[in-house]
Amino acid sequence: MDYKDGEQKLSGFGVKPQNGLKEKSGVLILPAWMGIDEHSKESAAELSKLGYYAFVADIYGVDKRPKNAAEAGKNAGYYKQNFADYQRRIQLALDQLVKLGANPDKIVVMGYCFGGTGALEAVRGNLKVQGAVSFHGGLGKDASRAVNKINSKVLVLHGADDPYVPKAEVDAFQEEMKSSGADWQMVFYANAVHAFTHKDAGSDNSKGAAYNELAEKRSWIAFKNFLKEAL
Repeated sequence: MDYKDGEQKLSGFGVKPQNGLKEKSGVLILPAWMGIDEHSKESAAELSKLGYYAFVADIYGVDKRPKNAAEAGKNAGYYKQNFADYQRRIQLALDQLVKLGANPDKIVVMGYCFGGTGALEAVRGNLKVQGAVSFHGGLGKDASRAVNKINSKVLVLHGADDPYVPKAEVDAFQEEMKSSGADWQMVFYANAVHAFTHKDAGSDNSKGAAYNELAEKRSWIAFKNFLKEAL
């Protein structure tokens, strides 16, 4: 599905439910730092089987998708610093999910890694979603930013041994959630590091990012339960 942010061309991946729920619930998927990938598309397909409308957002733009990790780090870093731009791109993708057929009052946003950070930014910016789910995402935000009231439910699915999210960041996030009045949950998975749902991340935990089959299965079950509650 093609859409725009001003003059910037964007192109996301949308799927309709195979057997839709009565509420026409939808899930917005925010991909990891390389942008739209097979992992995010596979998640959309699984959600379609479960009866949800699903849309994978294009955050960077059709001509700005990274070719390697260095470019991905630069692109993702920009949106982490310029969070208002990230929130705007997420809102544009939400609009596409509604155009696809989803009920605007029945939407959850979820994301992987960089996309997990985006899911949290969606509720920090009070975008119209019923819930946000972060799979092994960054949790931090600039301490100078105000803590706004969060009305959406929040679920964070986190590798207990993730070296990219230090304890201080976890603690600060939990304090933010308490201060915001959010209905939040955080689940830690044993022996899991960053990117534990990504099969292409390898299996060597010492590299800081690795696939963990058990954590992937457990987190997906937690996610499905959250969808039933939030929607």
